[in-house]
Amino acid sequence: MTLTVSQDFTFKSPIEKVWLALTDANTLAKWIMENDFKPVVGHKCQFRNPQWNLIVDCEVLVVDEPYKLSYTWVGGPINTTVTWTLKHEDGTTYLHLDQTGFEKEDQAFNGAKFGWVKMGGDLEKVLEEM
Repeated sequence: MTLTVSQDFTFKSPIEKVWLALTDANTLAKWIMENDFKPVVGHKCQFRNPQWNLIVDCEVLVVDEPYKLSYTWVGGPINTTVTWTLKHEDGTTYLHLDQTGFEKEDQAFNGAKFGWVKMGGDLEKVLEEM
């Protein structure tokens, strides 16, 4: 059995703006890490944080603009899949994250839970500046 990190975020931003923040490499760098991401199925890319000596290898699996984005997230001890699901209702964009494939509740799993909460807060700031 594998474990999943799930997070829900709400933003008072249009869904198109949130989608851009999830798919534009320059914007992603402001709230996740430096990267060479492209929202193209099959595109292989990396997220890089030299300060932590961290490289995350990714491959884009699903691009359903502006409703769903999924990619592999492989680095260090983890081999997982990140899936973002977006919905817009009554002036609010609801963003759901699932990071699936954790084998146990360990430092990587707990670090992902903490990290996505922090990055969600950073995303909110980025959206306000856009």
